[in-house]
Amino acid sequence: MKRSIKKVAVLGSGVMGSRIACHFAGIGVQVLLLDMVAKGAEESTKPAERNKLVNDALAAAIKTNPSPVFTKDVLKKVTTGNFDDNLKDIATVDWIIEVVVERLDIKHLIYEKVEKFRKPGTLITSNTSGIPIHLLSQGRSNDFKKHFCGSHFFNPPRYLKLLEVIPTPDTDPAVVDFLMHYGDLYLGKTTVLCKDTPAFIANRIGVFSIMSIFHIMHNLGLSIDDIDALTGPIIGRPKSATFRTADVVGIDTLAKVAKGVADNCPNDEAKAIFAIPSWLDTVLANNWLGDKTGQGFFKKMPATPDGKKKDIHVLNLSTMQYQPRTKPKFATLEAAKPVENLQQRIKIAATGTDKAGEFFRQFHYSLFSYISHRIPEISDELYRIDDAMMAGFGWEIGAFESWDVLGVAKTVEAMKANGIKLATWVDEMLASGATSFYKVENGKRLYYDVATKTYLTVPGGDAFLVLKNNSDKLVWKSSACKLYDIGNDVLGLEWSTKMNSIGGEVLEGIQKTIAIAEDKYKGLVIANDGPNFSAGANVGMIFMYAIEQEYDELDFAIRQFQNTMMRVRYSSVPVVTAPHGLTLGGGCEMNLHADKVCAAAETYIGLVELGVGLIPGGGGTKEFVLRASDELHEDEPDNNTLKKRFFDIATAKVATSAHEAFDMGILRKGHDELVMNSNRRIAEAKRSVLELYEEGYVTPTQRTDIKVLGRLGLGAFMAGINGMQRGGYATEHDALIARKLAYVMCGGDLSEMTLVSEQYLLDLERETFLSLCGERKTLERIQSVLKNGKPIRN
Repeated sequence: MKRSIKKVAVLGSGVMGSRIACHFAGIGVQVLLLDMVAKGAEESTKPAERNKLVNDALAAAIKTNPSPVFTKDVLKKVTTGNFDDNLKDIATVDWIIEVVVERLDIKHLIYEKVEKFRKPGTLITSNTSGIPIHLLSQGRSNDFKKHFCGSHFFNPPRYLKLLEVIPTPDTDPAVVDFLMHYGDLYLGKTTVLCKDTPAFIANRIGVFSIMSIFHIMHNLGLSIDDIDALTGPIIGRPKSATFRTADVVGIDTLAKVAKGVADNCPNDEAKAIFAIPSWLDTVLANNWLGDKTGQGFFKKMPATPDGKKKDIHVLNLSTMQYQPRTKPKFATLEAAKPVENLQQRIKIAATGTDKAGEFFRQFHYSLFSYISHRIPEISDELYRIDDAMMAGFGWEIGAFESWDVLGVAKTVEAMKANGIKLATWVDEMLASGATSFYKVENGKRLYYDVATKTYLTVPGGDAFLVLKNNSDKLVWKSSACKLYDIGNDVLGLEWSTKMNSIGGEVLEGIQKTIAIAEDKYKGLVIANDGPNFSAGANVGMIFMYAIEQEYDELDFAIRQFQNTMMRVRYSSVPVVTAPHGLTLGGGCEMNLHADKVCAAAETYIGLVELGVGLIPGGGGTKEFVLRASDELHEDEPDNNTLKKRFFDIATAKVATSAHEAFDMGILRKGHDELVMNSNRRIAEAKRSVLELYEEGYVTPTQRTDIKVLGRLGLGAFMAGINGMQRGGYATEHDALIARKLAYVMCGGDLSEMTLVSEQYLLDLERETFLSLCGERKTLERIQSVLKNGKPIRN
């Protein structure tokens, strides 16, 4: 049967239930969120009183930061109720998701009630993370069992991409296929098919990894600060690393999963690793469970009497006292930190000769041994383990992929020398002549299949276009840029710089690749496979030129940036961008000039130059004026639309999602595209290039009809800016920048409303940018960003 999801019921409104409901509402699905009747309201007839529990839970979820919704408007799609009065309403839904307390008896009671109202064929899944799925459906009807399986979301559901799908022997394979596809395409998830084993895949491996770190830490005499420095971004893990992650997730939750594996996996060769250390027992006994109790491995201390900000102290596991944090110093860390390439950093880390290097080796050897023994127990295919860890725990690189980076044969030899046992299939793989778990052939990523002892294609290759998989089709490269033939006569450009910033070499690369595309290709996709699209222009270069008063060089650099953005707009082939993550400043300007943008839902985009004391100088200011001109309506004051654009730049506003970017007018409704699954955006961008080409793409004509307001708009802006400064909302330098921005956005000191060209506005923009580079306070702001990672208000 052809299945569609128009309405879901979420049973249980706790932390996970309320946020799962928000995520479904965010993609446009109607949601029925139910929970128990509020305590004390059992006799009440007022819905507001009876539904207080569920309503308070939803309200609390909405207030959390980061937000569980793309925009607050989506709450209109959520209807709340209670199990007593509203369970009958599940007869109208297409999918029922159970998210009640982790007790088998309570889940069975809920399912018994659900069967009375659920219409045949309705999907029914559980978000359990610890109860075997096959036990949940015991005693239910055949139709229930046929449409039942586990659907394990990770918290927070909007941001963590993993959705584990766990069928039972009774689950209809068509249901599994549907959930795998729907989760990927509509929910934006990395859907991973799991076996019904304790903790499934991600928690089994992730919690082992954490527990293993605890043991290695004890053996090497390392501190919490040491471990979080060694297990964060340096090896492609989240900034929260190990102990901060435990505080966020809940230390009790971590211990519960570890105990569950120890109790339910008697044959696990590493069972001893899951034993709770004595110091962790003390932490649990003290109810220091992390953020939920106000302290865990870290504690926010009260503000000092002189009003200084609150310090974060760290737990000393020897004394069980909190103490000020210390910055670890390891030669291995210092050697690896400056290296931008993650694979190279991992290699440096694992070859260190100090205690940090020893930690990295022990950690990786322990992890590699464990994952080798989990096949085929928890997964038949090794790529599923890597997918689960990257999507569920935020690892930039999977465990098997890390093993490839360090060299499988070399690492196996070292592990054996250290008495670490591996699964026999790894030796068999190496004996067969296979040297890695992954390889790339003809643009396809292949994985070593343990069952068939051959390499098979990783599924989803066409929908999940990965640029580096086309390394055998490299068309051109420089030290910063790589240009690939990604098939069907379409090129794909990526660059690798710190935070994917845009400097001279990247700009030259964009110009070069557009010229190559114009010569014999249908078009160009600009994207990358890293964590972010681009954090913006290379402010270090701007600061260097400005501090040395090399204004001719600075003028040339700004012209180069503007000309490159205009080249993106006015090339003779379609240029489509596929942003994701941070897309700031110059990165935003590039997208403003593309023929089309295929943005991941989680794209954080905006013009942030005001934060460093500048205005957007790569065509961003010009483009906002142009769009404001196009948006003018006859029945509204001429400066309303422009005022909104002005404030977005003046406040350095960043869209917190692609949805908000559409509302801000950075993305164009009905033209640009939102892609829920970031893994699909490059393939969508390629498809868009081909569509534009086949529609008969013609180079746009440069605009000369942009309406600017001159003094008419400038007066209103100046009055507003003066008011903000007098009210203490803007510093003197903020006001100076805002006045200069208003001058550009109104077209300069023109006596009346005038039509101007793009180049006219670009020249104003560039002159203003240059003048601000000569301001001492602007240089102080740039210096603060370069030194501390954040601007100062001066």
